[in-house]
Amino acid sequence: MDITTQDTPPPAPQPSDGAQKRAVRGSTRPGDRIFLGLARGSGIFLLVVMAAIAAFLTWRAVIAISEDEGNFLTTFEWNTGTKPPVFGIAVLAYGTVISSIIAMAIAVPIGVAIALFITHYAPRKLGGPIAYVIDLLAAVPSIVYGLWGALILVPQMDGLFGWLNDYFSWTGIFSWDDGPARTMLTVGILLAIMILPIITNVSREVFNQVPQMHEEAALALGATRWEVIRMSVLPFGRSGVISASMLGLGRALGETMAVATVLSPDFLIHASLLNPGGGTFAQNIAAKFPEADEFGRDALIASGLVLFVITLLVNGAARMIIARRKEYSGANA
Repeated sequence: MDITTQDTPPPAPQPSDGAQKRAVRGSTRPGDRIFLGLARGSGIFLLVVMAAIAAFLTWRAVIAISEDEGNFLTTFEWNTGTKPPVFGIAVLAYGTVISSIIAMAIAVPIGVAIALFITHYAPRKLGGPIAYVIDLLAAVPSIVYGLWGALILVPQMDGLFGWLNDYFSWTGIFSWDDGPARTMLTVGILLAIMILPIITNVSREVFNQVPQMHEEAALALGATRWEVIRMSVLPFGRSGVISASMLGLGRALGETMAVATVLSPDFLIHASLLNPGGGTFAQNIAAKFPEADEFGRDALIASGLVLFVITLLVNGAARMIIARRKEYSGANA
């Protein structure tokens, strides 16, 4: 039996990538081109502004550090008005890092727990008002937090300090000599309260984006509510929680007025977190800038450059952590 075959026509040639791009570019409407130009220009403008800030800080910092008779990184002193000037950031760097670590250690677990309660446990009639109150807390000015901390929080810390001294003074970091509670621990607690709304709000929005099918599938397999959160919600929102934490850390590192209102500053590093003293970059700049001469301002700008670099390193580390988690996608898991 003869079998007739029909030749299959060859596939039509596909345009090259360059031809496709030219075709799309030619068919783009004027409004799209204008929007593309504005978006691209905004990104370039942001990079230019960042570069200008870095250049300004570096220029003024070099002027100050070149005349510093002490070691800028290790000196426990800030005397810019003497001849020759001696100043350093050792105490400021220590205080900034320690207060931020305390704030993060308190705020991140509580903020994530509140976000989980609002999104997965609280009824809608209760979760809505709680979320609204948290939004209001995020809008409270820093000076209001500082006044509340100085007038309300500081006098109430004696009980906590006494308890820590009774049970944990053997550690050295919780020994207390009955001094005023204007300490790094108080500052860390106040910063935790200030960054808590940021961490809670961002985490709440991330948890609301968890695919409903993932949770329903876990429940259908017999998982408890906590197992659903542990296996579906937290892995999906890990990158978002890290981003929220970095936003809160950025505010903690640069907080000025609240810290200046609560802390009793000095240029000593105290082994105990319950003894008054210490300082942070932002607090020192706010306290000394009004009365500083031109060279003193250059020295303060040099300390601001260090804070600028620390912030960039923290954000870079956060981006690296998030990039390592890109292989997990809640929508594709």
